[in-house]
Amino acid sequence: MTVSVRDARAQPADRLWIQSVYRDYLDDLNPGTGLFPALGEIGHREPDQIAHWFADPNTFPLVIVKGSEPVGFARVLRASPAPPPRPRTDYRMAEFFITRARRRLGVGRTAVELILNRFAGRWEITEYLRNADAVRFWRRVVGGYTRGNYQERVVNGEVHQVFDSGAPPRPA
Repeated sequence: MTVSVRDARAQPADRLWIQSVYRDYLDDLNPGTGLFPALGEIGHREPDQIAHWFADPNTFPLVIVKGSEPVGFARVLRASPAPPPRPRTDYRMAEFFITRARRRLGVGRTAVELILNRFAGRWEITEYLRNADAVRFWRRVVGGYTRGNYQERVVNGEVHQVFDSGAPPRPA
C-alpha cells in the first residue's frame, strides 16, 4: 500500500483522528522526562491546541495515510523571519507523529519526503536531544534526503537540522 499526505482541513474526520491520537503523540515526545505535562495543567486543552492549528493561516496540518488508513500526522509551519544569528528558514516541522504500529516500516521516511517535496524551501527541524529515537530518526531521514547536505547544531538541549528541500517558495 502506498503512503500519501493530505491536508487535514479537507475532511472533518481527519481533525477528529488527530485529536484521537494527540495524547499518544505527547506521551512519545520525551518519555520519562516530565517535560510535557498534561495540557490542562498549564491552561490548555488538547482540542483547543488542535483548533489553533486549523485556524492559523501559517500552519499546515497534514494527515499521513497508508492505503486509506490514517497512520500519522504532521504540522508544518511557515516560518517567520528570524533575527540573526538564526539562519533563514521557510518552513519548520512543528509536529510529526506516526502511530506505534506503523513505525519502522518506512512510513515516516516516505511521509517526510512527500512533505519536503510539497513544501520546497529552507527547512528547520528540531527535536529534544534527550529523545534519542527522534534524534536518530531525523538524522537518518534528513541525511538521506539531503545526501548529507545539511547543517546541524545542538542548542539548549535541542538538535536543529537546517537544509534546503528545493527551490524556495515564491513570494505571495
